[in-house]
Amino acid sequence: MKLFGNRKNEKGCCGGNDIAERIQRAEENKQEKGIKILGSGCKKCMELEKNVRFALEELQLEAKVEHVTDFAEIASYGVMTTPALVMDKEVVAYGKVLSPAEAKALLSQKWSAKIQK
Repeated sequence: MKLFGNRKNEKGCCGGNDIAERIQRAEENKQEKGIKILGSGCKKCMELEKNVRFALEELQLEAKVEHVTDFAEIASYGVMTTPALVMDKEVVAYGKVLSPAEAKALLSQKWSAKIQK
């Protein structure tokens, strides 16, 4: 009985040889408009997402909120400190959890034409 065979590790270390594909995919994803939360999925990232969703609800805005956890894509934005908030391809905050009021202010400033009064 062979427990440990000579199985090839096709991906290699740290995700493998598909880094060029991941970088290309990250660059393509950056072109999408909307709201993105950049972060690993930790408690702070989840809190930022919750606060942004709350602010959207308060402003009566409908927007797709995407949580990006792929480090290649996060790095493509030039972000080295998470959590980060991206609105329409632009990093508007990074390195801290925005309060609902701070998120609401940024949304109001960026999307003032979309806000229903």
